[in-house]
Amino acid sequence: MLTLFVHELQFYLTTVRIHEMAVDHTQGETLPIHINMTFPGLPCQILSVDAMDVSGKHEVDLDTNIWKLRLHKDGYILGSEYVSDLVERGHNKGHASDQHHKEEDETHNDGEHHHSHVHSHFHTFNKDPEKTVKEVKEALRNHEGCRVFGVLDVERVAGNFHVSIHGLSIIVAQQIFESMKQVNVSHIIHDLSFGPKYPGIHNPLDGTERFLHDESGTFKYYLKIVPTEYKYLKGEAMKTNQFSVTEYFTPLKGHEHNWPAVYFVYDLSPISVTIKEERRSFTHFITRLCAVLGGTFALTGLLDRSMYQIIEFLSKSSKGLVR
Repeated sequence: MLTLFVHELQFYLTTVRIHEMAVDHTQGETLPIHINMTFPGLPCQILSVDAMDVSGKHEVDLDTNIWKLRLHKDGYILGSEYVSDLVERGHNKGHASDQHHKEEDETHNDGEHHHSHVHSHFHTFNKDPEKTVKEVKEALRNHEGCRVFGVLDVERVAGNFHVSIHGLSIIVAQQIFESMKQVNVSHIIHDLSFGPKYPGIHNPLDGTERFLHDESGTFKYYLKIVPTEYKYLKGEAMKTNQFSVTEYFTPLKGHEHNWPAVYFVYDLSPISVTIKEERRSFTHFITRLCAVLGGTFALTGLLDRSMYQIIEFLSKSSKGLVR
């Protein structure tokens, strides 16, 4: 009885999640894209993050915050750079933008790491081409990598964002790389999400590793984003998004003119999901408890009566044999 009581108590205290679906009526909100990726084969000087929506225009958002960490080949940090806006203006088929970004002296503190040596981002791609080529070639010889992380706030419509070397002009890119096959877009996705995380959420791309050795090409991740609202047991509600993914890799062909990149193409589902935390009612718990206790009494009473009758029968039989 004690074992069954403890089991029922645990069953009562366990929180269950109820899923409900409805048409999404969200309007006028932005879509936060949290990215945290490592590119072990490309230095930070040439990596750019671009975002585009269905209208064909690049989104420029002052709330966009991206950090780039230069990584030694052994994995430790060499330096950091804060990019207030890596969303390119006037970007056209892989050519560099001619617009200059204002210099910013920023310091960053995310609660765990503090980077005191922060370089203002006067956009590497607008520097002296000879200096850029020299710096990048030196970084490539040293096998430097780059970690890109931060938040992109984009309009809540279908679009894509990609990490690439598309910010370089073709002339500079050709001076750095003898061929497109040398552009190694191997990457590790530490975290990719579209909002805060709730208990039990599964982001399918977290921990994804894709390494290229003897070839290069373009990775494309097609994401279907589902607007989600999570309601806690205490009544608090949190709006976020979950997503599914389909992955494709297109190897680089000799006649192609598109440089390798990592694309994330996303679309929004018209159906939203509401997840509610609920606990079974106390009356339900009492009813099940009474059923367990009453059933236990009935069963043990039946067994006791049966055992008594069997023992009594055996006792009478043994006395008859003695006589």
